[in-house]
Amino acid sequence: QVQLVESGGGLVQAGGSLRLSCTGSGRTFGWSTMGWFRQAPGKEREPVGCITWGKVTTYVADSVKGRFTISRDNAKNTVYLQMNSLKPEDTAVYYCAAGSGACGNPSQVDYWGEGTLVTVSS
Repeated sequence: QVQLVESGGGLVQAGGSLRLSCTGSGRTFGWSTMGWFRQAPGKEREPVGCITWGKVTTYVADSVKGRFTISRDNAKNTVYLQMNSLKPEDTAVYYCAAGSGACGNPSQVDYWGEGTLVTVSS
């Protein structure tokens, strides 16, 4: 009944930018918190950032602070991840998440996107 679809991934050179989007669909779609995780090759999934429904609280991981910005458009049921100054270590599959665990607790995530691959070349 609910689907999260990510887009915007791709191949980019170090120092470049990408903007990921995640759009939710479903008759009763709507969550107080949405966020992003990523999983690099050979690594475990880690939180990237999250934002509440009212956009009062936002969070980004220390590893991306100052480079990544999370935002949302509630009218479009969409959350965004603006990624600037990309580094090769940012290469990962990025997953959209919705639910109370979207800020870093995967066990409390209600819905996951299928993921979009971001590859940063040096």
